[in-house]
Amino acid sequence: MENKSQKNEQMAKIHDMVEDIRIAMMTTTDEQGNLVSRPMAALEFDEEGNVWFFTNRKSPKVDQIEQNEQHVNIAFASVSDASYVSISGTATEVNDRAKIDELWNPQAKAWFPKGKDDPELTLLKVHAQLAEYWDASNSTMVRLFQQAKAVVTGSTPDMGENEKVTIS
Repeated sequence: MENKSQKNEQMAKIHDMVEDIRIAMMTTTDEQGNLVSRPMAALEFDEEGNVWFFTNRKSPKVDQIEQNEQHVNIAFASVSDASYVSISGTATEVNDRAKIDELWNPQAKAWFPKGKDDPELTLLKVHAQLAEYWDASNSTMVRLFQQAKAVVTGSTPDMGENEKVTIS
């Protein structure tokens, strides 16, 4: 069982990784039960374990979330850093103009040309329940050496940290 200090460290690590990577693949379930993923830009990973995204309220993902028990997965990957985070949780649409104002940034205008006052602009809040991360803070050369060593010795390469964290 993980202690509170260890869990706080793991949460801080996940937060930092999400903030650094930013772009996630959000997976929902469509009407036929198929898993569907699309790239989304994370705006914030707050202290309560919520990851916030802008979206269009008429997008298929909003309907999929409402129809399929709100379960989603968001996966972040930085191949160059060998850093990966997978977060599963529940998503809800939140139409909070004050939160939209707080999270608005100039890059969002590319997706929402009418700006933050666009009536179709809404938020998706993913409440994280379980997260898993993989982080190989070693250089590419060290990772390649570990892989080569594993091939020669028949062992598994040491590719860095891998932790599962129950959030809520």
